[in-house]
Amino acid sequence: MTEIDRIRTDIAHNARVWNYWLGGKDNYQIDRQVGDQVTGLFPSIRQVARADRAFLGRAVTYLAAEAGVRQFLDIGTGLPTVDNTHEVAQRIAPESRIVYVDNDPIVLTHARALLTSAPEGRTAYIDADAHRPDDILRSVEPTLDLSQPVAVIMLGILNFILDTDKATAIVRRIMDVIPPGSHLAVTHPTLELGGEGNAEAMAFWNENATPPITARSRAEFAGFLDGLDLLDPGIVSCSRWRAEGDPEPEVAQFGAVARKP
Repeated sequence: MTEIDRIRTDIAHNARVWNYWLGGKDNYQIDRQVGDQVTGLFPSIRQVARADRAFLGRAVTYLAAEAGVRQFLDIGTGLPTVDNTHEVAQRIAPESRIVYVDNDPIVLTHARALLTSAPEGRTAYIDADAHRPDDILRSVEPTLDLSQPVAVIMLGILNFILDTDKATAIVRRIMDVIPPGSHLAVTHPTLELGGEGNAEAMAFWNENATPPITARSRAEFAGFLDGLDLLDPGIVSCSRWRAEGDPEPEVAQFGAVARKP
């Protein structure tokens, strides 16, 4: 079966619905229908999507410009849009190397076509499942050198691993392998931060789309960062993580960046 044959157009998929909420065109009618229904139940979901994307830009800018990271592992990258991880990092440091990871066939098709590197650096895409971290770690070389610091990007991906213990174990497995000086940037939806209305929207999603999703509390989110040094301003709404200017409205999505000591 080819990658195109694996694409389901009869059921909404997170990567395509997220693309729709961000104003993209890489989606189908079913994705737009489900996306509009979720928006009706949880009207701020588009703001969450935009805030999560803006967090990516600020986090990668910090990691490349201030932390000096030159290797990035973006797990659950989703469909390419503006200011992808490699574009942000390579504007600052053209020699940066980036590996994108996803296991959705439409993401795979688009990523291979669009996620191209600056000549000085390197960009690769691997088809792997976040549930299987060892497969990811085996596949990132030779693009990444795991003896040198790596920034692991996990934005809106752990919410698709429904068991919290398993999600935490996946994060720890990856962070255990990479060396001190590495970083983790992570976001996750919550029913806190004004997100109580998200419960009904998530229930609708789980009945009508794929993959199923879960929210987590601040304490559960903090568990992903155990053993790491949490950077200022700590665990906050992703819209407010090192945002410049007037404070952005909070969205129901935690965001944090931490460093492996």
